[in-house]
Amino acid sequence: MIFENSGLIGLKSDLAYLDETAEKLGFVRWQWEYTRATYDFKMEDKKNNKEYYLRINTRAVEGKLENPDAILAIEAVYMGITTFPHGLDYETPIPASFVSAAEQKIEQLKRNLEA
Repeated sequence: MIFENSGLIGLKSDLAYLDETAEKLGFVRWQWEYTRATYDFKMEDKKNNKEYYLRINTRAVEGKLENPDAILAIEAVYMGITTFPHGLDYETPIPASFVSAAEQKIEQLKRNLEA
């Protein structure tokens, strides 16, 4: 599931502030290389034994990720369900309660980055 109108796409932040802000909201910077990083927020459906991830993709537009002053721009916001052994399925429908929770996290992150 892609969040087309998240309001996050195109927002920019330096790496240090984005890391700090995202971490306070429960995101973890998992995948990263010199010019791009992915921030994930994990949601668990304990009743149905499922895990969902809200994923924020970023790309360095100034500098490289080993520098806390590097400027990152958000490129995409999407959500998927985990698949065995290490993937995410973006096509399977996600329960409305988890979509709503993801939308709230998106809004919180947006507010913090626009401040």
